Amino acid sequence: MTRRVAIIENTRYSDPGQVGVALSEAGATVEVIRAYAGEALPGSVDDHDALVVFGGEQNARDDTKHPYLPALAEVMRRYGEAGRAVLCICLGSQLLARAFGGDNLIGAAPEFGWQAIEPTEAGRADPVLSAVNEGGFLSFQWHDDTFTLPPGAIHLARNAAAHHQAFRVGRAAYGMQFHFEANRGVVDQWNRLFPDLVEKKHPGWLRRHPDYAAMHGPDADAAGLAIARAWVALI
Repeated sequence: MTRRVAIIENTRYSDPGQVGVALSEAGATVEVIRAYAGEALPGSVDDHDALVVFGGEQNARDDTKHPYLPALAEVMRRYGEAGRAVLCICLGSQLLARAFGGDNLIGAAPEFGWQAIEPTEAGRADPVLSAVNEGGFLSFQWHDDTFTLPPGAIHLARNAAAHHQAFRVGRAAYGMQFHFEANRGVVDQWNRLFPDLVEKKHPGWLRRHPDYAAMHGPDADAAGLAIARAWVALI
């Protein structure tokens, strides 16, 4: 059976990275919805077998500038409650927390670059997070905000900067604060597109990036693809 997957974009510069690789390997049929540009959100959970929500520059409570956000959070909640596979990255994870009753903490957890992530005990037993090294793994980070864990959610991963790095609601609705989809090619693209923002987040990053990429990129890419493949297997 062909998997039908809706990808929600919250910025014009989205790149599915390792998630795209895993979906392609699985032969999934993908519909990209540019929510930031006003394209219609899924009307029914029966329209797709899975939902992916990527990141963006806005925060999860930025309803005035981005009035579609409450409707998107509601769509995410409906898909999760229906037992559909839902994958939410960075802003997506913050919206998933909002959708299920968590609080969004704006500006409370700035983080950038390849960083260590530690699975919790529940994460080490989780169908998706168990695909990576139980002692921890590397992933790319670019965020300022964080969230409280929604009621009933399972805490899957943490680090020093943001205690809630990953969680699951229900069968297969996942919020991942870290950009595990961002392989080295995606990070290179971000460097080219947003050099001023990158340097503001991490002064000297562009000069040091080749060394960082050589040191951390291979392990982070491998972990990201393992996570993506494990989630796709739940669709």
